[in-house]
Amino acid sequence: MTQTIRITLVEDNHDYRDIITLTLGAESDIELINQFGTSEAALRELKAMPAGTTPHLILLDLRLPGMSGLEALPHFREALPDTPVIVLTQSDNEADVLAAISRGAAGYLLKSSTLEKLTEGVRTVMTGGAALDVSIAGFILKTLQKKLTPQEINTILTPRELEILTLLSEGLVKKEIALGLNISFATVDTHIRHIYEKLDVQNAPSAVRKAFNLGLFSAR
Repeated sequence: MTQTIRITLVEDNHDYRDIITLTLGAESDIELINQFGTSEAALRELKAMPAGTTPHLILLDLRLPGMSGLEALPHFREALPDTPVIVLTQSDNEADVLAAISRGAAGYLLKSSTLEKLTEGVRTVMTGGAALDVSIAGFILKTLQKKLTPQEINTILTPRELEILTLLSEGLVKKEIALGLNISFATVDTHIRHIYEKLDVQNAPSAVRKAFNLGLFSAR
């Protein structure tokens, strides 16, 4: 039996909370276990929850009363290091995007995205991918300042590994990458394992964040 994905929502807009509640409630493999209007309330409650009852994933707005989502991100990552956080916001501000990624967000989705994109993003992150809004992914890949030359990049990742990591950053899972590149699932799995080893990370979001910080994508 597939495990139900437990979600915590941190969002102060009651109307939007109702929309998310209805959306997630219609999914058989996703359960919204609690929701909060402030980061402070969410952190207090999550820290007090018994082991085994904490959420598998957090949906976090950026514009919150009191502690903002950006300020709270490191605190959520510290309190629940194994629980990924997807930023769900109206802001497509470049500074917000880069700050959220650098502070540990596993995904960045705009509220203007379709609700289907939200549920897809939740499942993508839970299978090791990175959920990024299409416009956000485009911005990151095209405008992040170049930090390494192509020659230097090739000493870190092979062209095929960089290609696969780019697809991971766009939210694709291993099966989709294998189909898109016309290679076997096992080959994709091997490349991803090598990527993790070379970047000294444990999962796809961490690999994507480190690649951003190193400027690997922007030099393509």
